[in-house]
Amino acid sequence: MSPGARPRYGSTGLARSCFPRKYPASRFVRANFHSMQTTDSYASYASAMRYWCAWYAARYGQVLRMPVPVPVVVQFIVDHAARTADADSKAGLSTGLVSELPPDIDQALVANGYKTRLGVPALNTLVHRIAVLSKAHQLAKAPNPCADPLVRELLAQTRRAYAKRGARPRKQRALTKDPLQAVLATCDDTLRGKRDRALLLFAWATGGRRRSEVASATLENLQRVDANAYLYTLAHSKTNQAGAQRPEDVKPLVGSAAQAMQAWLAVLAERGIQEGALFRRIRKGGHLGEPLAPAAVRDIVKARCTLAGVEGKFSAHSLRAGFVTEAGRQNMSLPETMAMTGHHSVATVMGYFRAESALGSKVSRMLDED
Repeated sequence: MSPGARPRYGSTGLARSCFPRKYPASRFVRANFHSMQTTDSYASYASAMRYWCAWYAARYGQVLRMPVPVPVVVQFIVDHAARTADADSKAGLSTGLVSELPPDIDQALVANGYKTRLGVPALNTLVHRIAVLSKAHQLAKAPNPCADPLVRELLAQTRRAYAKRGARPRKQRALTKDPLQAVLATCDDTLRGKRDRALLLFAWATGGRRRSEVASATLENLQRVDANAYLYTLAHSKTNQAGAQRPEDVKPLVGSAAQAMQAWLAVLAERGIQEGALFRRIRKGGHLGEPLAPAAVRDIVKARCTLAGVEGKFSAHSLRAGFVTEAGRQNMSLPETMAMTGHHSVATVMGYFRAESALGSKVSRMLDED
């Protein structure tokens, strides 16, 4: 940001040219994040940095460059954090939640595809975008504005304000055993039905695999043990960036999940496919095409949940959350659960346990025990 640059407070006529998609920050993400993160993480970081660039162009009329000044990060938080507006502070009359982002800039960001809807994002989204900017500065070895005490305190105050209003971080619903069975019931014996059934069960039963791990699954890493059992070697994951051979990366696939996989493998064999991607795009006429993209895995989960009529908001991550939540419901040991999911942090795993996991605990029913 050039010296003396100030944010725009009500710019008019914001054209699409204000939002070029090829920013230096985007190139920085491709160069620095792609080699060290999973596909999902890379896409998430790139999306966050594209938004930073677009917001900055609209707010300041300039191209975003690092290091980003502390006042800019403060302005970003103020623009995207919801606060309570009082029409009369003495009377305590509230006019609802507002932010400082000018309406025309908000509308321009939506119109140009950088936001999906008007208004402030979820608190999780705001915090994530700050974290991505912080990571970008760390990798660039540039002074990090996100580590400044002013920014840290403002974020802490924002979290406290949200908590005081009773606003909780929004989470995708966990796809536990019962809703998963309803989703699987939508998978018929068609080509697409066999693929989706095998994909859903593979992702869930091997420990709640991330969508990038499902999309990158290969036939070479799948070993048949018998008719009702396979072993899948997870060659690359978020916690194994280098692809080192580790015993804990071998995941069992048994029972109904193995049977669904066997049915899908038969389809692949009929088409002479014996290597490469395990899950592929289905083209017109039943032709199998290129490997599924991580986004396609997400779309399959969402589409099947819609077909099943299960209530709640689901995504590919619901499979991972559902596996851990179901493990908690069925009182599976934490070490066994972590061995399947690949988590290294107990605190992270505990964060997946949804409130319904506690409903089956004996502690919650002490008053009713004889």
